Amino acid sequence: MVDSVAPLPGQKPAADSAATKTTTPPPIEKIGILRWLKENLFNSPFNTVLTIVMLFLLADWIPSFLQWGVFDAVWYTTDHNVCRQADGACWAVVGEKHRPMLFGVYPYEEHWRLIIALIVYMITITLTLTPRCWNFKFLIPLWIVGGGTVALMLWGGLLGLTYVDSSQWGGLPLTMVLFTGTVVLGFPVSILFALGRRSHLPAVKAICVTLIESMRGVPLITILFVAVNVFPLFLPEGLEIDKLFRVIVGMAIFFACYQAEVIRGGLQAIPRGQYEAAEALGLGYWQHTIKIILPQALRICLPGIVNHIIAALKNTSFVLIIGLFDILTATTAVMQDPLWRMFFVEAYLFVAVVYFIFCFALSKYSQKVEGWLSEGRRF
Repeated sequence: MVDSVAPLPGQKPAADSAATKTTTPPPIEKIGILRWLKENLFNSPFNTVLTIVMLFLLADWIPSFLQWGVFDAVWYTTDHNVCRQADGACWAVVGEKHRPMLFGVYPYEEHWRLIIALIVYMITITLTLTPRCWNFKFLIPLWIVGGGTVALMLWGGLLGLTYVDSSQWGGLPLTMVLFTGTVVLGFPVSILFALGRRSHLPAVKAICVTLIESMRGVPLITILFVAVNVFPLFLPEGLEIDKLFRVIVGMAIFFACYQAEVIRGGLQAIPRGQYEAAEALGLGYWQHTIKIILPQALRICLPGIVNHIIAALKNTSFVLIIGLFDILTATTAVMQDPLWRMFFVEAYLFVAVVYFIFCFALSKYSQKVEGWLSEGRRF
């Protein structure tokens, strides 16, 4: 033990080095542009050649696209002849046809209801995905109020609103209804299928394996055709189930079978020690599954889960085969107008941007969730 040295007369006592030591954060590594280019674009002969080729292609394509899509484009006009005489794109077709493209065959004078429904839907989804709102005491009333408002706006029949049958729904609202119904109904079923496929009960495992492999072995179009045309043949006379509901159920089961395989992969990645530790604590099957195993499995396979959710959004376009007018089918129908038919490229680019916005937002949100779930973990 070292004794502290007494200060000389006239000197102030030396401050404790530990107390005066300031804590500084670790230095942040800054990657220069040249280093980034070398590590990502020129790190091998093949990547170097590929990068150079892509730069030449982009240098040739980007100026042409900007000239066509921006500088020579017609942004607003109600006269199709102006677009025919222009050298660039005719984005005015979106302004002229946006209402039937976005809302399909829904009654024209009732489009304001769809706008309100979309606003309420986006607010509900945004609050649901916000971590501060992850409380069942808040989420359950939110979904009851939000879902009820959206249903009231779409169907009507109450509060003086005109009743609109689901066969007349179309455009972006129909796409959102199909997508939300598919995920909300299909995701819990996918968890049950995944758990059932790993069950030690032979009957449960056989049923889950049969359903999963059967649904994954046929195209989605076949399932939609069966739900719309074949399933009603087995119903008792006089009993009729709404066509849209049958379609949502068919798409949800198809989604659940694919999602179940992703979740099963996450369950298999859980170390055996986790199961044994849960059993040692005396937890029952559902207790250790819900509290210990399933949260870890969902975190592991989160990228695959989001991948299938994005695919479910894009799969809504298959409903064209059964006569439902989602945003893509509605655009196809609108572009049959002979006056604006030649500008179909601009119309489909607009639809592509709509799909991209939603899919990209889901992808970025999944990355944020992965970051939240990885906080405090050591790899």
